[in-house]
Amino acid sequence: MRAVRRASHKNSTHHHRRHGMSSTIGFIGLGHMGGPMAQNLLKAGHTLRVFDLVPQAVQALVQSGATAAASAAEAVAGADLVVTMLPASRHVEGLYLGEDGLLTAIARGTLVLECSTIAPESARKVSAAAAQRGIRMIDAPVSGGTGGAVAGTLTFIVGGAAADLESARPYLQAMGKNIFHAGDAGAGQVAKICNNMLLGILMAGTAEALALGVANGLDPKTLSDIIAKSSGRNWATELYNPWPGVMENAPASKDYAGGFGVDLMLKDLGLAAEASMQARATTPLGELARNLYALHSTQGHGKLDFSSILKLYHQPR
Repeated sequence: MRAVRRASHKNSTHHHRRHGMSSTIGFIGLGHMGGPMAQNLLKAGHTLRVFDLVPQAVQALVQSGATAAASAAEAVAGADLVVTMLPASRHVEGLYLGEDGLLTAIARGTLVLECSTIAPESARKVSAAAAQRGIRMIDAPVSGGTGGAVAGTLTFIVGGAAADLESARPYLQAMGKNIFHAGDAGAGQVAKICNNMLLGILMAGTAEALALGVANGLDPKTLSDIIAKSSGRNWATELYNPWPGVMENAPASKDYAGGFGVDLMLKDLGLAAEASMQARATTPLGELARNLYALHSTQGHGKLDFSSILKLYHQPR
């Protein structure tokens, strides 16, 4: 891997450092995912200049050794690597594009990791604009939740040039343990959207099955154990049970606090619906899951973990 990485750096600008040395990283977006990811880059020995619209988020990184930047442009000035982790497509396009967009502040040849989960078309649009300026960008959305971000065990689903992925690999390995190359620009987003659409479907289905069993007198833990060893087994029954008290460390047992929010799942299911329309694909279960999560959100549960979809099927007496 070392030889590959060196080869990919032959034509990069002089400020890119040799493998194994500390890099200066501009990191923008320090929320529930971005904050822990930035912490892991600090632990790996890199120098970070960080920016976020929330001062407390910046302060948490400064206390760990990062330098606060007054703006996104200041964060990326002279950086070897730029990482962004933002909420949605409009934030990413708003940050990078336009006359005063971040692409005007990033040096030619710099590597950019865009880790937000956004529409594939947005990823391709920003990547193409970066390429016109000689900036190397990959889309690298993540799976693994806040727990994976803290533990450094995230899965990165990458779209972009293979050589740029090899340049990014040491940084990705500091934040995660699984790295997949899905294809060209935007492919990482497509794969992430497909995964999360299935996740929304299977969580809604698992909650529905458990609620049916309990309504007919079964114990939710016993039913979960049966499903986990039977043909209905899935990620939710094994690792993230939606029924309170069945799994001690699952958000369901902590009043659905933390984890992956309902409104974030709703956003991803919306991205799946958009991708479906653009490709003229058929996603009836994805659409149904999106409607279920939309209904759940309008009932005031948008900030709860997405496994709280159980509340649609079961109201404790």
